[in-house]
Amino acid sequence: MVIHRARTALLVGVIGTATALAGAATIAAAQAAQPPVNAAAQQASAGDRPPSAVEDFAYPNAAKLLKEKGIKLVRGDGHIVLSECVDANILVRTTSTSADNFKYCFKATGKKGFLTLEVPEVFSVDSKGPAFQATVTSEGKKKTVHVNEGASKPVGTGDISPGSSGKPAVLVELRVNG
Repeated sequence: MVIHRARTALLVGVIGTATALAGAATIAAAQAAQPPVNAAAQQASAGDRPPSAVEDFAYPNAAKLLKEKGIKLVRGDGHIVLSECVDANILVRTTSTSADNFKYCFKATGKKGFLTLEVPEVFSVDSKGPAFQATVTSEGKKKTVHVNEGASKPVGTGDISPGSSGKPAVLVELRVNG
């Protein structure tokens, strides 16, 4: 019985030693196979680096849309997008463009969303769907108007209500808060 235990202990020791030696040999071979690192290779130029994975919310193709449509789209979360008027549920009426019968069309694709933009000479914002908020600036003052579902709100030169300036306005933000 004692001999049997001694043989088992010896066998376990031999297997353990062989496993440890095999692991050490594998590590040594992997380290030897690595190419030498040189300092120039470590310093990749900015053009070689992959783009950042951090979302900056910049509107895609903004420069192209400014050139083609005359509208400055700055940033958003993707839930309010420039759209064809047939699919739109937010209309921005302006005197500064003759495209699409003096309006820019947007589609809110979610219950919440925002879009920062610059649309000059806006006189009305209309909802063909969800309620939303439109922020305009006029004469250095910022004003937010609430547009109910299916309603229209005059702003800037379109706003002839008492106390309003009736001066040209620039639309600077659209926001849907579901």
